Amino acid sequence: MAAYEITTAGVREMTTFLQWADDEQWNPGKQDHLPFHAADPHGFLLGRLDGEPVTSVSAVRYGADFGFIGFYIARPEVRGQGYGIQAWRAAMKALDGRNVGLDGVVEQQDNYRRSGFRTAWNHVRYAGVPGEEKPPADIRVTDAGSVPFGLLASYDRRFFPARRDAFLSLWVGVPGHTALVALQEGELRGFGVVRPAGTGARVGPLYAASDDIALALLNGLSASQQGAPVALDVPDVNVRAVRLMERLGLEPTFECARMYTEGVPDVDGAGIYAATTIELG
Repeated sequence: MAAYEITTAGVREMTTFLQWADDEQWNPGKQDHLPFHAADPHGFLLGRLDGEPVTSVSAVRYGADFGFIGFYIARPEVRGQGYGIQAWRAAMKALDGRNVGLDGVVEQQDNYRRSGFRTAWNHVRYAGVPGEEKPPADIRVTDAGSVPFGLLASYDRRFFPARRDAFLSLWVGVPGHTALVALQEGELRGFGVVRPAGTGARVGPLYAASDDIALALLNGLSASQQGAPVALDVPDVNVRAVRLMERLGLEPTFECARMYTEGVPDVDGAGIYAATTIELG
């Protein structure tokens, strides 16, 4: 009988998670493995069949009461044989007692509902090279390293269900990532990160107090990619964000549902113009 074992993945094995996600055309960032693993070193589960990796899933814990599931993949050659559901159960057990979120692809959403998840909104991936449009001159966009990290972490907490300082410190500092903040009248009014991916670049998060601030940040992030297309996972409940993407000529290319087990967390949803990632929330 074949031996199937689920163990915690180390940081080196995170490249397997990213490669499989790329095979699924999810287009993860090229350097995602380091900040992802730092978010929760025990949160990535790799299933092996007779020693060969065949399943992946992440069950990342944030704070005392929130968790996020991602990277739920069974390799094509073992699908329908029960290995994937075993990985799923291990992930859910690891997050027992927490409000759990995920971004579910269309074909899996009914299965997630049967596991107690309910749709909060859809994330629509908009991609392309943003059209030229200038924001007001009183918005100053600068490197995120120019503001104290504690201020940046507190600002991020407004839009995310828990503090995630270890993840955030690497997310803004990994080589290849460009992190910008927007200042208006001396106040921190927006934050965004862009990172290279297999195809083009991914923007996330993108937080802003207004369309003009989101535009200023997106202009700066896009300019850092020297004409390469960018992609953003935009919550469709933020109508202003959707309209901005359409106004800039970006095209919808992919859709998934943000789902939770215990209701939508209390965050500043109106300021979220793009999610950080669909893998870790």
